[in-house]
Amino acid sequence: MVNKDFCLSSYMAFRYIWKDGVDFVEGFQHKNFRPVAEEDRIPVRTSEDIDLEIQKQFDALYAKYSNIGILLSGGMDSANLAAYLKSGSHAYTFNSTSGVFDADVERAKKYCKKFQLKHHLIDITMEDYQNFTPAVMRHKFAPVHSIEPQIYKAAEMAKNDGVQLMIVGESADLIFGGMDKLISPVWTFDAFVKRYMFLDPKMVLANPVDQLELFERYREGENGIDVLKFMDEVFSIESSSSYLNAFGAAWMPYYDPYAKLVMADPLDMDRVRNGEPKYLVRGLYAIKYPELEIPFKIPMPRPVDAVFKNWSGPTRPEFREDIDMNSLTGNQKWQLWCAESFLEMMK
Repeated sequence: MVNKDFCLSSYMAFRYIWKDGVDFVEGFQHKNFRPVAEEDRIPVRTSEDIDLEIQKQFDALYAKYSNIGILLSGGMDSANLAAYLKSGSHAYTFNSTSGVFDADVERAKKYCKKFQLKHHLIDITMEDYQNFTPAVMRHKFAPVHSIEPQIYKAAEMAKNDGVQLMIVGESADLIFGGMDKLISPVWTFDAFVKRYMFLDPKMVLANPVDQLELFERYREGENGIDVLKFMDEVFSIESSSSYLNAFGAAWMPYYDPYAKLVMADPLDMDRVRNGEPKYLVRGLYAIKYPELEIPFKIPMPRPVDAVFKNWSGPTRPEFREDIDMNSLTGNQKWQLWCAESFLEMMK
């Protein structure tokens, strides 16, 4: 079923189209990630368990691939996985002249030096967004997350370096209690809706479609919400679909070793709320990098604030004419730019 207004509203609110079978264009179905089945996941209780199970996965991967690369940020998740790569493997870290990546790059350099990885810095510019966004949008048949053109560029570079498989650590947050600013508070239903929605469709679209239906699936009681289940079932699809689509558009296989794991014991919310999110992953980092201080969460950076700082906004009729562009973040401006670019591409 074609419903452009719903698809635009869903993309603004969640950064993906959450209803299967609803699309922008007849005959072109959007693609969403499907998590590893619960019965296929490996339960872990300790950081040592994670170490053992990830090593098993890398042993199996190296039996199949001789040249494995990694998307390496300055944070814990990908740093841990870099420790299992063979010396001389390729590692790719995003860079920008805006300086937004500086801390990330410096930490990534330390990881590469420790494990003798070939380190590649990938500059991201407005020209990159213009050049690579169409490819990832065509592959998804929908507007995309701002990380996707970056991943696509990295995948193309990796192919030129002879890399056969790329490693990512994207799912560690969801599985091991990251995203602490979202999961730690005791949210009311209305407050979580307001906090989570990436860009309220009513603020920017001429014909917005209400998106409360998806949130309502997770309502508890009169005004509560099951945040952990929401994150597992909604955010996981949005986040992981970005990697699935970007690597798929570049025809580059990728693998996330964390995605095969599951916590055997319930998440200790007291530890999360007291400044120890992803405590099992933090323990693994301490094993692999005993000489380094454990970093706080570092999201994979994107230079959208600098790139879209002076963008004046969309002009197509699907968007409101009175959007206050100065009130929007770089990521929100990206969504508008990307949505308009997609509509122009599909007309």
